[in-house]
Amino acid sequence: MSSDSLATRLGLKVGLMSVALVALISTFGYLMLDQGLERIAKSSVRTKMEGIAHSLSSAMNINDVNSKSHVLVDLAMGHNNLYVSIFDSAESKQPILTLGSKSVTFELHRFPAHEEMAFHEWLDPLGRPMLSSAQLMRLKDGTQVGVYLTIDQSADVELLDALLKWALIAAPFLLLLILLVAWWTVRRGLQPLTSFLRVASKISTDNLEHRLPTERLPAELRELANGINFMLHRLDNGVQQLSQFSDDLAHELRAPITNLMGKAQVTLSRERPPQEYREVLECCTEELDRVTRIVSDMLFLAHVSHPASQVQFEAVALEDELQRVGDLFSLSGDEKGVRLESSGTGLVMGNRLMIQRAISNLLSNAIRYCPSGATVTMKIGQKNGVVRLSVGNPGQGIGEEHLPHLFERFYRVDKSRARTEGGTGLGLAIVRSIMSLHQGSASVSVEPNGFTCFYLDFPALKA
Repeated sequence: MSSDSLATRLGLKVGLMSVALVALISTFGYLMLDQGLERIAKSSVRTKMEGIAHSLSSAMNINDVNSKSHVLVDLAMGHNNLYVSIFDSAESKQPILTLGSKSVTFELHRFPAHEEMAFHEWLDPLGRPMLSSAQLMRLKDGTQVGVYLTIDQSADVELLDALLKWALIAAPFLLLLILLVAWWTVRRGLQPLTSFLRVASKISTDNLEHRLPTERLPAELRELANGINFMLHRLDNGVQQLSQFSDDLAHELRAPITNLMGKAQVTLSRERPPQEYREVLECCTEELDRVTRIVSDMLFLAHVSHPASQVQFEAVALEDELQRVGDLFSLSGDEKGVRLESSGTGLVMGNRLMIQRAISNLLSNAIRYCPSGATVTMKIGQKNGVVRLSVGNPGQGIGEEHLPHLFERFYRVDKSRARTEGGTGLGLAIVRSIMSLHQGSASVSVEPNGFTCFYLDFPALKA
């Protein structure tokens, strides 16, 4: 067992705590047994003394005590460790009656008898522990006699000594057994961590599909496994999105760069008139402008992906921003024959320029896909603590299969048309990032008649 092993460390700590607990319980049990044997001995002595007192109370005098010896013998019968001595006075050195397997004599002045029963613990010449009870009892003629009842407690001491001896002998084996069981239990409990390690060793940026097993796990490890699986799921989604984004970005930049390279090589292949060079340069300028817009949009997306603490927020009246953006796009609407209508008010906390950028992207798309002679409606409303800004336009609508992907980067419903009109495919992705920065959301709905409406939901500004 390696000292660096978690199972060894926990097993050792649990084992030592178990040993300490067993030692504490054993010590407590030993003391309780000692006190219990002491109480049993005193209770037995007290009971015998009460029987002796009852028997002596019927004796007429000192001489009649011996006549009651058969009754006293019955009381001591069956107790090999019970001895009774009766003295006629405190000064007397010889008892008038002795019962038991042997006589027990001692100096009476060391254990004087009184009206109340008293217990005395002492050792005989052989070193055996004795428990004596002394009490003065009256006969019928009023004579007082000293009654001493003694119990040999050697058997109790031998029992306690044997118990302590076997406990000390068994202690090392018990300690080893507890440590091994604790180590095995902890190792078995931590066994799921081994499967965690196997899964972790298989995870890489190329393969994030592995998940930790959660069946038959303890509650604590199950919560840990679920948390790690959720983290892996988010990492997998993030890596896939990053990979898809890299592919899309390379694809988007490859087309204009290829066009630039092709036109430049063809133009330089032979001498051409100045007018043709001019046309080629104008075409290259359009492609470069497209690349510039893609890079600009990418930089903006990177900017809005930063924490909100780096962006200055203020109270923004959405109707004012809607009016400003509408005025900017009024000329584009007039050229296409599209009317712009706005209504409603709403106050939110946000960045004014970013909100204008989000509205501009939605309004630009609405005008682009709105039929000539139709109206683009812009509304602001508030419900359940949410301020909703909507931009809608009639048209051909959007297929349901495209709706979940509209806010993804470089996603286009009609790719050929978008590229022809100069779109980068990042407009709605920028809208979603802006709304995420404002702790809101962006969504879309399409009615059966083809009316398409985009929604920006902001948290309402609290008073």
